Amino acid sequence: MAAVNSRYARAFAEVVLEQKLDPGTTVEQVRMLAELFAASSELRAVWENPAVPAGQKQAVLDAIGKRAGVSRQVRNFVAVLIDRGRIPALPQIARQFEAELDQALGFVEAEVSSARDLGDEEKRTLEAQIARVTGRKVRAHYRRDAGLLGGAVVKVGSTIYDGSVRGQLRRLKETLSD
Repeated sequence: MAAVNSRYARAFAEVVLEQKLDPGTTVEQVRMLAELFAASSELRAVWENPAVPAGQKQAVLDAIGKRAGVSRQVRNFVAVLIDRGRIPALPQIARQFEAELDQALGFVEAEVSSARDLGDEEKRTLEAQIARVTGRKVRAHYRRDAGLLGGAVVKVGSTIYDGSVRGQLRRLKETLSD
């Protein structure tokens, strides 16, 4: 099932790039529809129900799309998922779509944990350092972790860069115990 979801996400990412759509706006629109779908049992009941005629499902999609200002391409993408019975996977496909676009555009996601909230200048400096190390543009997400004492821990994919005081103390302890 994940392979099928990935194919839909990759195909739509290709459409976005080929038609030179605004990736940020497109991601926001797909994410909004996915969140709406996940949050609304009434919407899921309509879009997932095989007894509801396709025309009614499309009419609901069109009404939502018009009210939310969804592009024709995003509307058509969701319509394909509805028609092919893949709409239950919309939240997963939306996440995969975003990852496909990020990869195509050269972005990398970074999870940054720090002992305190970082200022804008500190964030820019840290993101520049991550970009230098990874060779890619960085989209960082920040959170506070009081257990770090100081410094920061950065996770990029499966790689963790530990510049925290806790990490430094752990490495010192390992060195002294050898």
